Amino acid sequence: MKFRQLTIALSLAILSLSSCSSPAEKAKKAEADKKVRIPEDDKADSLLLVYNPAKGDKWIADFVQNLHKKYSFNGNVLVAKGGKIIYEKAVGWADYLHRDSLKINSEFELASITKTFTGVAIMQLVETGKLKLTDDVKKFYPNFPYDGITVELLLSHRSGMMNYVYFIDDIWRKEKRDMKKGVSNQEVMQVIADKKPNPYTKPDRLFHYNNSNFMVLGAIIEKVTGQRYSQYMMEHIFKPAGMKNTHVYSKAEYEKIPVDVVGHDRNSWRYSVVQNFLDGPVGDKGIYSTLHDLVLYDKYLKNGRLLTQKSLDSAYKGRNKAIKGHFNYGYGWRMFDGEKDRKVVYHTGWWHGFRHIYVRDFQKDIVVIFLGNLTNGSLMHLDELYKHLGVPVIRKGAYSGAGSLPGSDED
Repeated sequence: MKFRQLTIALSLAILSLSSCSSPAEKAKKAEADKKVRIPEDDKADSLLLVYNPAKGDKWIADFVQNLHKKYSFNGNVLVAKGGKIIYEKAVGWADYLHRDSLKINSEFELASITKTFTGVAIMQLVETGKLKLTDDVKKFYPNFPYDGITVELLLSHRSGMMNYVYFIDDIWRKEKRDMKKGVSNQEVMQVIADKKPNPYTKPDRLFHYNNSNFMVLGAIIEKVTGQRYSQYMMEHIFKPAGMKNTHVYSKAEYEKIPVDVVGHDRNSWRYSVVQNFLDGPVGDKGIYSTLHDLVLYDKYLKNGRLLTQKSLDSAYKGRNKAIKGHFNYGYGWRMFDGEKDRKVVYHTGWWHGFRHIYVRDFQKDIVVIFLGNLTNGSLMHLDELYKHLGVPVIRKGAYSGAGSLPGSDED
């Protein structure tokens, strides 16, 4: 009898313990399980990336051909709608000097599109409690020479910092330092601590887009996680999203960055951009990727694999005064806000001969990607494509209204 009572008591205790792991614990476990990649993901991804040129959008094909011939666009293009690729094309040279043609799976330096990934990584660390948006940079780097700059101000380009690219370029030239060896984020942070350059303005006074904000965020990611930026991104973003052809390449880690696509600057094939010490810092740039991997990035942001919807909503909320009534910047994302909650998020990129735009229209479920490696104004001529797709025209000059401060708007 005593044994039976003991068994019942034990069963009730187990039942009680199991019920304690509800509903919050179950929800937490379900959220964790959702972030784990399973074998079926590869099959679903491969179906998403199928493209039959014979069934491609003929209007877009003609548009891209005209963009190439008339405006000298050189690069890779993809348009997806409703989870299907309706057009993709590799147009022109990967490296003009060696007459190497671009391929659909060519890896491009994403330039400032990298900032979206850095923003995602920061929000992941916020979700896991490893940092807060209100944390001051001095919490991680006590010798940082500026007061009142928080993680949130860096994410939204409101820190007031100067642009480190011009600052250290000037130092390297004056002091005749090695221009070939890449400098790391940690080294740039030390230079800023030592030299204490004058800020552009006071923190949280205005929107001032510059690379320093996301270089510092890259340094914070390294300090908080104890990993290199490249390691964190591979483990927490690229692999979970099945992005098998996406990497962080820094001249601080590689003597020669191992990709075949060369940036060509000044609207001329004569100027192949040579990698230098400025290709060392990452977070503001430094991620290399392909058209297809950017489609997967869009998918796994939308389905909650990389961030919760709460974090995404926060990242996609404009944190500055809207430019020309529609254009704003959130946490690592540019955006177009239209009537009736119409929202398109995007980012441009411009660095060492690469120029891009990555557009995500949630309402229409459309992704538009142009990755270019000949710097020119060709991507200013996409209005008709946007109209064809029913996407708002992503070009500030197409709208009237208050403009932005000089130097505060573009890469």
